[in-house]
Amino acid sequence: MIGRELDGYWKTVVNTIRDGIVIVNTSGAIVSVNEAFNHITGYSREEVIGKTCKILHCDVCDAAMANGGEHWCSLFRFGTIENSKGRIKRKDGTFINVLKNAAILHDADGNVIGAVGTIADLTEISEKENQLEAFRLQLLSEDGFNGIVGTSASMQHLYDMIENAAHSDAPVIIYGESGTGKELVSQAIHEIGDRKDQPFIKVNCASLTESLLESELFGHVRGAYTGAYKDRVGRFEKANEGDIFLDEIGDLPLSTQVKLLRALEEKVIERVGSSSPIATDVRIISATNQDLFQLVEQGKFRKDFYFRINVIPIFLPPLRERFGDIPLLAESFFRKLQLKSGKKINRISKEAMDILTSYNWPGNVRELKGAFEYAFVTCYGDVIQPHHLPETICSPKRAQNTPKKSAFNLSEIEKQELLEILRKTGGNQSKAAELIGVSRVTIWNRMKRFGIDSKRSIEVHDSEIDEKA
Repeated sequence: MIGRELDGYWKTVVNTIRDGIVIVNTSGAIVSVNEAFNHITGYSREEVIGKTCKILHCDVCDAAMANGGEHWCSLFRFGTIENSKGRIKRKDGTFINVLKNAAILHDADGNVIGAVGTIADLTEISEKENQLEAFRLQLLSEDGFNGIVGTSASMQHLYDMIENAAHSDAPVIIYGESGTGKELVSQAIHEIGDRKDQPFIKVNCASLTESLLESELFGHVRGAYTGAYKDRVGRFEKANEGDIFLDEIGDLPLSTQVKLLRALEEKVIERVGSSSPIATDVRIISATNQDLFQLVEQGKFRKDFYFRINVIPIFLPPLRERFGDIPLLAESFFRKLQLKSGKKINRISKEAMDILTSYNWPGNVRELKGAFEYAFVTCYGDVIQPHHLPETICSPKRAQNTPKKSAFNLSEIEKQELLEILRKTGGNQSKAAELIGVSRVTIWNRMKRFGIDSKRSIEVHDSEIDEKA
């Protein structure tokens, strides 16, 4: 194909390009544009040919002139424009975000004869960025706390506890049924705490055997056991100066509890197969869906270890005890999946929302999230209807009228924990507050909530313990 034939195809080539192309002379008068330019700006070819490109009110050029530029366009001042973000004004008066590139055109003798520029429409990208920013703000909005969603009284109390615990070095334990968001709470404690710039290491105590668990936590030396071909750094060493999250701590073997107790009290660990102590500075955040006090009474959990990790207990309410938060959670999951899936699902029907707010949610927030993931797979329209929800949720046969009993009474445990702390401090509220890293007012509020009369309740509590003994 010779040059003359290529010239004949020029118009077809430029009109297939999605970016707008504009050619101007040295006076800034538009001499040629492609079809993409017409589409982006809203102007027809006839409306712009002969007009100067100032018709677009480009803020890049406006800024150059406002700064005393000697040329009418910054392009002729600097020679090129590369990947410059700016705004242009369309024919209908609206402004859109564009990405500009431009270069000067020369003739065969090197004289400047004009310039060529391209504009890429960034409207869709800007909308996505705005959506992402909106979701980010939503996570930090008044309806939630560091990614935890809810405005009910029990959640406001939870947020206060997280805030207090975050700025303490005392061990924290999170109680809650499966699916209530214990890991999310642990993450929030770390991210707003004084150790936020240090490691946050997670360990699921129920997923590993006793031998593997000790190796994971404390590491091992070469030859410690069959298969230990080299030294290994444990999770405690990796978490040094940061936080370690021990999920399902109720499943810890008694032998591992002894070693963890030493790590907490002496701040040293030993790798499996070694007797050399390694100093560590780690704050423990643990979680369980079991009644640890009951496990202590059954001899399945060490009493000394229990009191060592139970310094700051945090109790997560099950979803059935905060039905008012379900619409907020539903909207949050809906928006996230809407963005992730790209599906044109616009809303949740009232009928579907009624089902969500009347269901008992034995699987708590995790089950609610799963229901929306299911709905986004089964929904092909623009509205989530009841039949898009899992059968276990929308079936009339579901037995949801009988509230599921908790594995333990959270309020009773919290009360007993408070009594134990007050007993240790002889009823001194200030010392109790200092011990668990909260304010004296918080201790007073809890005593009032549980109807605890400091001296009298402690004496009764001690007598009950003596009777059990």
